[in-house]
Amino acid sequence: MQLFKRLTGMASMVGLLALALSAGAQTVSQEPIRLSAKEAVDYALANQSAVKTAKLDQLIQLAKNKEVSGLALPNVAGTGQYQYNPIIQKQMFNMKNFGAPKDSFTVVSFQLPQNLMGEVRLTQTLFDPSVLVALQARKTLEELVAQNVTKSQIDVKASVYKAYYNVLSANKALSILSNNINTLEKLLSDTREIYKNGLVEKLDVDRMVVQFTNLQTEQTKLRNLIELGTAALKYQMGMPLQQPITLTDTLSTERIAENITDIDKFDYSQRIEYQLLQSQKKANEYDLKRYRMKALPSLQLFAATGAMRGSDRFDYLQNQMWYGYINTGLNLSVPIFSGMQRRRQVDQALLAVKKSEVAIENAKLGIDLEREQSASTFRNNVLTLEAQEKNMKLAEDVHNTTQIKYREGVGSSLEMTTAENDLLTAQNNYFSALYNAIVARIDLLKASGKL
Repeated sequence: MQLFKRLTGMASMVGLLALALSAGAQTVSQEPIRLSAKEAVDYALANQSAVKTAKLDQLIQLAKNKEVSGLALPNVAGTGQYQYNPIIQKQMFNMKNFGAPKDSFTVVSFQLPQNLMGEVRLTQTLFDPSVLVALQARKTLEELVAQNVTKSQIDVKASVYKAYYNVLSANKALSILSNNINTLEKLLSDTREIYKNGLVEKLDVDRMVVQFTNLQTEQTKLRNLIELGTAALKYQMGMPLQQPITLTDTLSTERIAENITDIDKFDYSQRIEYQLLQSQKKANEYDLKRYRMKALPSLQLFAATGAMRGSDRFDYLQNQMWYGYINTGLNLSVPIFSGMQRRRQVDQALLAVKKSEVAIENAKLGIDLEREQSASTFRNNVLTLEAQEKNMKLAEDVHNTTQIKYREGVGSSLEMTTAENDLLTAQNNYFSALYNAIVARIDLLKASGKL
């Protein structure tokens, strides 16, 4: 059964599902939480780890932007230095230069053994190309991380919707399969009574017992797989696995097949992937601008004040004279030659911009292909769903007619078994088509930027 194969494919997630147990900061209620598909998505957007991580990355970027803003603010630093000179450096002077009648040399020291100094220095950047470009790039970087949050939210929406409707279609299949079992159980009971009266053969009873057992086995499998599908849905939502839930939405052919509004009014900017590439290109352009502006000079204002004192012994705690000073000025740095490194950096940044342009053009082609494929798949799956729904209703009519003929004694148990198998096959095909159609609709909405 295709439905069973689809649900069984979720078994690979069992290892990941265990991770959800460690997310247990949320309160687990013993009462089932009733969830529509939209409510399940809203819960996931608030609790899913991928969205939380993207939002934390956004906060990290905002903190980095504040760090960049600090580069344009004054920088004040205080320093202190103590120096002890056990052997004092001396210098030799010709005293004739100081008025002596002839050459005579003497040794003089300009240091004292004990020296202590304290200073406060202020530095203010007046012009720095790298700081200027960093300040200009802040908004683009904020847009980039905000778009990453949006992309994570869209991916989570698609995953939750698919997991939600997967469980919903499986529950619908279980409901109809349970009805089939109840009907067959009643028919089997009637057949046994007829057999006791000698009007049917034991072979007829045995055939129905085999069929009844097979349906019960399929019912057990489906229940187990629904349990796994529900656990996968909770994992996609970031919900503790112990929390019971009840799905409140319904699936119908009419709801799935209804037109998607403004599907033809499409612009590439509606796709978050395209927006991300555009923002990345702008970030690369700022990088290129930064390397180009490194050829410009930088200018800084500085000012310092402090006090110092020297002595031949350590007596700084006594009330002695300290000698203060103040200085201020400008510091101009002019790049002249950097070994061609800046030129090579400009070349690399320019190639990164061109690479972004190629990625954008390729993304546009990929989006066009994705929209065409998703639209075609959606149309075909809706047609398949409508056909399978009609086929299932026809199989139900045949099954009901065969049951009536069998009860009236004009039909055989073989015909009954064949009709039962045909009905089960038609139902499985319908549920597979139902799920495929809703998944195709979700993919079309995502491809059109409307999810």
